Amino acid sequence: MNLPNELDFERKRFLSRRWFFRDCGLGLGSIALASLLGESASAASEKAPAPRPVSPPNPLAPKQGHFPGKAKSVIYLFMAGAPSQLELFDHKPTLAKYNGQPVPKDVLKGQTYAFIKPDSAIYAPEFKFAQHGKSGAWISEALPALSEVADDITIVRSMTTDAFNHAPGQIFMNTGSQQFGRPSMGAWVTYGLGSQSQDLPGFVVMNSAGGLSGGAGNYGGGFLPTMYQGVLFRKGADPVLYLSNPAGMSPSLQRKTLDAVKELNEQRLGIVGDPEIATRINSFEMAYRMQTSAPELMDISKESKETLEMYGAEPGKASFANNCLLARRLVERGVRFVQLFHEAWDHHSDVKGGIKAQAGVTDKACAALVKDLKQRGLLEDTLVVWGGEFGRTPQVEASAELGRSLGRDHHPQAFTMWFAGGGMKRGFTLGETDDFGFNVVKDRVHVHDLHATMLHLLGFDHERLTFRFQGRDYRLTDVHGEVVKSLLA
Repeated sequence: MNLPNELDFERKRFLSRRWFFRDCGLGLGSIALASLLGESASAASEKAPAPRPVSPPNPLAPKQGHFPGKAKSVIYLFMAGAPSQLELFDHKPTLAKYNGQPVPKDVLKGQTYAFIKPDSAIYAPEFKFAQHGKSGAWISEALPALSEVADDITIVRSMTTDAFNHAPGQIFMNTGSQQFGRPSMGAWVTYGLGSQSQDLPGFVVMNSAGGLSGGAGNYGGGFLPTMYQGVLFRKGADPVLYLSNPAGMSPSLQRKTLDAVKELNEQRLGIVGDPEIATRINSFEMAYRMQTSAPELMDISKESKETLEMYGAEPGKASFANNCLLARRLVERGVRFVQLFHEAWDHHSDVKGGIKAQAGVTDKACAALVKDLKQRGLLEDTLVVWGGEFGRTPQVEASAELGRSLGRDHHPQAFTMWFAGGGMKRGFTLGETDDFGFNVVKDRVHVHDLHATMLHLLGFDHERLTFRFQGRDYRLTDVHGEVVKSLLA
């Protein structure tokens, strides 16, 4: 069953009325002509009234879910490339014991990998682990800042996915399908809940590293109206271009121009009822409002010195730290879904050096985001998500031909994610893998289960948040997924 949607109602109304009388081939034109010929000349000379402009309902107006959700917004820290859980969260002393030895055959169970043979030698983790906080969460020395908030986060060490290459893995994690063209999670959330901010997009995307293997499909709208897709803020000191009017364009002239364009679009919407016209109207008006809201949003120099230092943010520069601070500022202003992509974790070689470098870039800012949201009272209803598309193998990857050594291959069978706020149980670790970190042995959480749980926290029954496309009701969780109730506070 589709969520009630004003645009769907308008579209059906126009399809049943205007399109029928304009386009059907049942002789209605002849019937109308005969009727006119029988009327008086004065009546025949009257002009038919022009279609009245239709003011479409605001598609991003705040909406209610199926039930009250504990989370009102989401900040998704997507660590694209797949961080090694064995260097960060999944403490496996057994790997040190068997370092350099063949993998026991009874562990492999027919597993396949992208670049290595299943019987490649075991590779011991390169970082030391310790327990932190009252919760006793196991976190490696590579993440000293995150260790400070161990009692505020939820760690899931039993994630699994269906994909073992980057593009399908990223698309699957973000859309619930390995096929391109499905709506992303952020699009589903803004479709279902709208946005509390009318001066900024409901779904904002920022990228601080390499290009995404899954491309824009990771934050696209798929078959949902395009107004729900993610709006990409650019890298650099000026994430939003063209906020100032060109020379000769006064504010009053700009407003008159936009009003004229809006009226033309509304007239066309009244004729054909195409929801993409409503998207166009909304986009023009949003861009106009962002001329005021975006400069203030982007000016992080007004943050306190202590806040900037906590994040490691630097005004006027592009960085993951700046993006984390902007994410807090965005949800503070009512933006529904913020997704930060950082594709730099694909460590097929020198996993130790790669983890050390990327943890150095991201750890401080991630922990600062949790602390900052908490001290401002925003963590209660903001769900923070951290993780990649899959994990890394317990075996070593080494290839003289490819110039690789002491790396790890793709591993979909088991990986780790962490969460904070938004109704998640704090200071809690869920799931276990076997002694070698190959397979989940307790509390398996599939990607569809993750999506079902996140939607539940936002106030949705994942089986009822649907959209009809090409004769079928689609949903983020496809035909799978269960809410992981043990994660709920």
